[in-house]
Amino acid sequence: MLEIITSPAIGPRHGFFTRKGGASSGVFEGLNCGTGSSDLTEIVAINRGRMAEAMGLTVAELVTVDQVHSATAISVSAPLAERPKADALVTATPGLLLGVLTADCQPVLFSDPKAAVIGAAHAGWRGALNGILEATVDAMEALGARRADISAVIGPTISQVAYEVGPELFETFVVEDRGYSRFFTQGKGDRLLFDLPAFGLHRLREAGVGAAEWTGHCTYLDARRFYSYRRTTHAGEADYGRLISAIRL
Repeated sequence: MLEIITSPAIGPRHGFFTRKGGASSGVFEGLNCGTGSSDLTEIVAINRGRMAEAMGLTVAELVTVDQVHSATAISVSAPLAERPKADALVTATPGLLLGVLTADCQPVLFSDPKAAVIGAAHAGWRGALNGILEATVDAMEALGARRADISAVIGPTISQVAYEVGPELFETFVVEDRGYSRFFTQGKGDRLLFDLPAFGLHRLREAGVGAAEWTGHCTYLDARRFYSYRRTTHAGEADYGRLISAIRL
């Protein structure tokens, strides 16, 4: 049985999928949907098919991109033959399933139900700082959405208590805007703790969306439900699964 986290803030059918209910085993146990992982290709395909079926479509209608921590959002109106390098997708075409993969980074789903325009973004610290969330809103506007009518929801991501970073990341942020220092708190020694979802919410609200929220789930702290790149690294494991988040009209 798949476990799907949803938010009443988004009208169209959507889901932040946990790792439950998949066919993968070992370190990937559960619903690993990452084609870039070393999991068996046929097992990942089964998992992606189960996810698409839960969304009322087939895997042929699933559209994903080659995520590269960029600020590039693309508009799609049909399934893609090849995955372009980008980190967000938008569409006004019914019957397409937009998906992003994460394992600590923020999955962000967008909807303007009045204009029938949706979006999905992958936003780690680099993409969020460089403007992927704003680029997604801009791309939705190009399809007829209005900022004030857009709702955006951040799904399971790493929380501040688990996101220890070095002073160099702090400097990267405050060079951009001194006010960004409020998203960091002191950790042990010269380490700091970065609040990625709070930063994402700030950027979404500054972009002028009508509503923005985080589901409140931390990928690092809940190994039973979520994959986590950082947790895998700390455990010395060879690889990790990827969660999928998806939305359709």
